[in-house]
Amino acid sequence: MTQTVSIIGAGLSQFGRQPGVTGRKMAVTAIGNALDDAGLTWPDVQVAFGGSDGSGLADTLVAELGFTGIPFTNVKNGCATGGSALFSAVNAVRAGAADIALAVGFDKHPRGAFDPTPAEWGLPEGYGEAGLMVTTQFFGSKIERYMHQHNISRETLARVAAKAYRNGVLNPNAWRREAMSVEAIAGADMVNDPLTRYMFCSPGEGGAAVIVANEAAVRRLGGRPVQLRAITHRTRRFGSFEVFSPAVQGEGEPPSVSADAAKAAFEQAGVAPSDIDVAQLQDTESGAEIMHMAECGFCEPGEQEELIAAGATEINGSIPVNTDGGCIANGEPIGASGLRQVYEIVTQLRGEAGARQVPGSPTTGFTHVYGAPGISACTVLSV
Repeated sequence: MTQTVSIIGAGLSQFGRQPGVTGRKMAVTAIGNALDDAGLTWPDVQVAFGGSDGSGLADTLVAELGFTGIPFTNVKNGCATGGSALFSAVNAVRAGAADIALAVGFDKHPRGAFDPTPAEWGLPEGYGEAGLMVTTQFFGSKIERYMHQHNISRETLARVAAKAYRNGVLNPNAWRREAMSVEAIAGADMVNDPLTRYMFCSPGEGGAAVIVANEAAVRRLGGRPVQLRAITHRTRRFGSFEVFSPAVQGEGEPPSVSADAAKAAFEQAGVAPSDIDVAQLQDTESGAEIMHMAECGFCEPGEQEELIAAGATEINGSIPVNTDGGCIANGEPIGASGLRQVYEIVTQLRGEAGARQVPGSPTTGFTHVYGAPGISACTVLSV
């Protein structure tokens, strides 16, 4: 029988530009907040996993946290870094290696777009010389194809972004906290057709931490545990249409790593997408949220147009999505984003989200992260 694992603590730093504050400092702040949330101190943590894309090695955080001698493993897995760290922490508890484990993710990216090097992704230099390492091109081409196939309008792209900014206003930790109209978003500078400037998230700054524990520790500590019903992590299959392999091979639709990870998570949890009360979906840009609604099983492809227009994904809708503003309002500190999603679901299920609280006392939540070169991690949480 699989060991039951629960989240007993979750914490964030502020997200957004923070001059003079290092990524490491944001990680320490997030860990401190997670420990306070769990009613623990650093010596109570028995094993840790964490990482960032470009802000240093997570295991060196012990210089600030305390030299307790625990195993602390560095994780680096693109946008799924935080999810992968949590996956590792959960598995350590399930395996009996620890009663209490920590996952942390953090980053502090410079201004401007990400500039990945082809060789680091197993690609020839010519790939970069042709401009194909510019990720906005991939996002633009993928959603353009999807919109053509499923009759999705440009206004719907703008509606998704407008929701993100509205929700960000309600989130004290968010970076973007000013609402924007659908018209202003749709009419902004074009980045990669059909996506305008304000439909994208920006490389950002922030830290997030989650503490998990087994049943014995939960009984001992009490608190406000949230059960981790499922956690999955998948990589791409042959023929998938991805950030650094944007091609449709053969006939039929390319497989989706997000669909694979989500399906596995729902099967592991023993629930269906229709059972989810609140969801966090990767929204690197507004088209991603639209596609991930279907890929994760919350609707059929093409139904998004009507659902979004009807307000289904709003905080008071039938399937609230990205209630904290998602990546569009919070930015994308690569190491932290997946754990930020988990923090938001924990906060919602506890009924502690304040002005952005989903009504009706939600009991089940879902998180999904997607990133290069085709990786996805998902969780199902419940109270």
